Amino acid sequence: MEKTDKPQASQGRKILTRGLTIVVTVLLIVWFLPREEGQLFRYDVGRPWSSGSVIAKFDFPVYKTDEVIKFEQDSLMKQFQPYYNFDTDVEKRMVEKFLKNFQNGLSGLPASYKSLVYNQLHQLYQSGIMETTDYNALVKDTTNMVRVVTGKQAQSLAVGEIFSTLSAYESLFQDEPLASQRQLLQKCNLNEYIEPNLIYDKERSETELADLLSSIPIASGMVISGQKIIDRGEIVDEYTGRVLESFEREVKRRNAAENEMTSTTIGQIIFVTVMVLFFTIYLGLFRRDYFEKPRAIMMLYALITIFPILVSLMVQHNFLSVYILPFAITPIFVRVFMDSRTAFITHAVMVLICAAAVKYQYEFIIVQLVAGLTAIYSLRDLSSRAQVFKTAILVTVASAVIYLGLQLMQTNIVLNIDTDMYVYFIINGILLLLSYPLMYLIERTFGFTSNVTLFELSNTNKGLLRDLSEIAPGTFQHSITVGNLAAEIANRIEANSLLVRTGALYHDIGKMANPVFFTENQATVNPHENMPYTESARIVISHVTEGLKMAEKANLPAIIKNFILTHHGHGLTKYFYIKEQNEHPDEEIDKTPFTYPGPNPFTREQAILIMADAVEAASRSLPEYTEESITNLVERIIDSQLADGYFRECPITFRDIALAKQVLIERLKNIYHTRISYPELQKNEAETAEESSEKPSGIG
Repeated sequence: MEKTDKPQASQGRKILTRGLTIVVTVLLIVWFLPREEGQLFRYDVGRPWSSGSVIAKFDFPVYKTDEVIKFEQDSLMKQFQPYYNFDTDVEKRMVEKFLKNFQNGLSGLPASYKSLVYNQLHQLYQSGIMETTDYNALVKDTTNMVRVVTGKQAQSLAVGEIFSTLSAYESLFQDEPLASQRQLLQKCNLNEYIEPNLIYDKERSETELADLLSSIPIASGMVISGQKIIDRGEIVDEYTGRVLESFEREVKRRNAAENEMTSTTIGQIIFVTVMVLFFTIYLGLFRRDYFEKPRAIMMLYALITIFPILVSLMVQHNFLSVYILPFAITPIFVRVFMDSRTAFITHAVMVLICAAAVKYQYEFIIVQLVAGLTAIYSLRDLSSRAQVFKTAILVTVASAVIYLGLQLMQTNIVLNIDTDMYVYFIINGILLLLSYPLMYLIERTFGFTSNVTLFELSNTNKGLLRDLSEIAPGTFQHSITVGNLAAEIANRIEANSLLVRTGALYHDIGKMANPVFFTENQATVNPHENMPYTESARIVISHVTEGLKMAEKANLPAIIKNFILTHHGHGLTKYFYIKEQNEHPDEEIDKTPFTYPGPNPFTREQAILIMADAVEAASRSLPEYTEESITNLVERIIDSQLADGYFRECPITFRDIALAKQVLIERLKNIYHTRISYPELQKNEAETAEESSEKPSGIG
């Protein structure tokens, strides 16, 4: 009962995890999608109307554009006169202060100067003094007027007729007698007796301005119900564009209600959910193996989520154009780490979701699908930086060409082509180059291994491989030979040859811990001769666990560590096991000390390695290298592996195994230079006697 419950519980967790992944993906995307109701019409002024005939369903005004309304508001603003209250108490207070401070006259000046200053202050306050900042804002246009309120009366005055606190002080010295004594008067700090007596009436001014602006009509005409607005093929001019915009605005106003926002959100949830479900169904039907890899699922759904969020943010904040976003990064990553079909499906779903937030959906979808297909076609196998650069150029060119085609389909006037879009495509191509450095981040985050990384790991001049060549040169040569054999098998059965070759280079690195215990590194002494067979088996088996430790210390990818673990599967160290059994014929020997920890291979590439490794190692012990001996060896070893169940857990076919045998036989024949036996020329007695007589004495 417990055994039955565990698979069911595991399956339940998987279903729950997938469901949560879908829900989180949908909620994140919908959360960021623009909430405004989508446009009813999509058009450009100066280009043909591509939809059907539009007839007014009701009477509605033709609203003015924001620019026109702004222009009319600016015109009225020039005529507007802000209100200032005339405060008589300011003059009284300041003059009394002046007379009190200088009751004995101005220091160093005749007594008459006191009266002159007093008269000047009186005239300034009667003209009116306002704050310097207000005055400077108004005086920019000398025709500006202000309304000065004194009691219950209001009077319009030109700004030039009044003073600021600064200009009032300067005006004191415009009187000729005072100007002649300016230096002495400046010591009296007369600016202390100048304060604004025109106080801005904010409430009254803003009320008056609001009334004035509200008098501007927001419409410049009417459209009657049943009137044709535009028909297919007609050019959308400026006025028709305003009519369409007004019609759409009126529809939204009429539909404005509490449930409007809710309906938009529900629609977005339905749309995004359907798209994500279709993607999930594709994975379930055609790529079930990805469901077994949580990190793979995380990467796919993250890519589907990130770009719709970026598009939504750019649309909401009117930040440049969404065409600068390198959407083709998504199919590049999926193609490099997974496969072409999944790359296209992922890209298509992502683009369709992004289209929910953009203005011209048809155009956006076509351009981005072409860009994605170009990226997939041009990047079948990433092995160098130059390929990313080439892909970026091809994506830019393809996007520009397809956009040009779409434009020419709508208008044949080349001068009307939007050149800004081509600048966006160039920026897009430049940003697409980020896919190369971001690939390292994807590898580390989601546990993938790119071909670029495999090429770097295959470098035998550094790291563990360099150490292997110095510490265990025999093992190093064995690994290179196995790698070459495995790569050729992989090419023949259409597996990943680069991956299996890299895995082969590292599969025996654990032998560096005890290199002399392995025959390929032994010169004369065999340390196993005087050891118990169980101990010998333990040391030999330990090269798997030691190799795993070295791989983890060197931070090798998990996909390479799996080759180390599986290259012997759950096999026996048969040599020592048989020796032990022969010495104890009457006992049942426990196989556990002689069994590798495994697991058995679970990928085609791992199966290729276990075949190539066993055959290459065994081929060294052949007494003679003939076609028959090599063929028998290959057949015997691989058939034995097949019988022992090494390949039960990996998706390798009998056809693949047959082709692998064929490759191994051909390659081993070439390696060991098997030749046909040439017959010897038979000689008659006369020739033999002649040759004997020609031999020098002393040579037999």
